[in-house]
Amino acid sequence: MITCSNCETPQFLQITQSRVYFEDGEMINEISESYECTLCGSTGQYVYDEDHDEETITGDVELTKERPKFA
Repeated sequence: MITCSNCETPQFLQITQSRVYFEDGEMINEISESYECTLCGSTGQYVYDEDHDEETITGDVELTKERPKFA
């Protein structure tokens, strides 16, 4: 789950830009999403790269497998 680092909740995150890259027209090779928290104004970006099987998070968002503190 992607959450706002400052507010510690995903509730106010809004996707402001999303891009899916298909290298061969069939398989997804990269997913890129930009986020903005409508509560505190923080921004961040999530990128998943299929070729290297890695996820990158930048800015004021974080990726967690736990439930958020605040719903």
